[in-house]
Amino acid sequence: MARAAENGVTDTEVVLGHTGILSGPLGAPIKVVMAGAGLAFDAVNAQGGVSGRKIRLVSLDDELSPEKAVANYEKLLGEHRAFAFFGCVGSATTAAAAKVLSQSGAPMVAGYAVSDSAREKVMGSGYFVRATFAREAQALVQHLTTIGVTRIASACLDNPGGAEVTKLVEAALAAHQLKPVAAVAVKGDGSTNAAMGKALADSKAQAVIMYLGGAIGGEVMKSAWDAGGRQMFYGMSIVPGDVTARLVGDKTSGLAISQVVPYPWSEVDPVARDYRQLAERAKVDIGYLSFEGYVNALVMIESLRRTGRDLTRARLHAALKAMKLRIAGMEVDFTGASNTGSRFIEMVRVTKEGRFLR
Repeated sequence: MARAAENGVTDTEVVLGHTGILSGPLGAPIKVVMAGAGLAFDAVNAQGGVSGRKIRLVSLDDELSPEKAVANYEKLLGEHRAFAFFGCVGSATTAAAAKVLSQSGAPMVAGYAVSDSAREKVMGSGYFVRATFAREAQALVQHLTTIGVTRIASACLDNPGGAEVTKLVEAALAAHQLKPVAAVAVKGDGSTNAAMGKALADSKAQAVIMYLGGAIGGEVMKSAWDAGGRQMFYGMSIVPGDVTARLVGDKTSGLAISQVVPYPWSEVDPVARDYRQLAERAKVDIGYLSFEGYVNALVMIESLRRTGRDLTRARLHAALKAMKLRIAGMEVDFTGASNTGSRFIEMVRVTKEGRFLR
């Protein structure tokens, strides 16, 4: 019997591997992103799959540990025979897997929460959909300077990704001949929320750009308010706007978030309408997290469709490198020198009830 053309590909199935944090507070949003992706994969499988093959996703928890992530990549390639990777999470975890990925030749599509420097480390293996953090920082600073705000501070997580974003905000400000009035590093365990909130209030910044996950952003906003600060807060896309707004209620001068996928509640876009219908049926939370997963899965599905029935890793790479498409009003283009497909950014305001308004 002839050997299957490639690992993870049979006549009726293609296996995709995923590793990410799926436990604890940081795992909660990732599960929602992946549930959104599942909506698209389930829908295409219900119609017979792609070129007659159904997509099966195998997902493993790496707890955001680079060592566990590398072990998961190896396990997914060996034991689970993954053909390609989808939606893998984190900066240090992705960077650590650079060698395993390049040796296997398996493409990795639509990584989530991966820093710009980690994206560079997997050049040739990784294809990222969402805009870079540099692009987000530039868009936020551009928006603020356009409305006449010049006293801008940053509040980022006290980890390598946060340190990188702090520098990106600084560079975006420098392009407008500005310097940050404060740059605070906030610990992920919440122990510095009060002190950093006070530092932001004392800086007399008109606006604060936040790169803070989970509930930390909301806690820092409350601390700044309690210390007499009256600045607007602008979150990068990792800030969960709905969670943050419900946490702070009226205790803020306002919150806006830069989003890297289009508005999930659009009445005119057919992709958003299909997504909401599927999400309601499957009881998946409708919002930016699951919509990003859904859009990412559509990119993955389209890349498999363009590769065709003769499915090899080399052919999938070729299809991805030639890929230009428009999904939900967002351009995804991998034909240039960058391994990031989208430059889409949209600023949305968040109401105190946690609703998003364009």
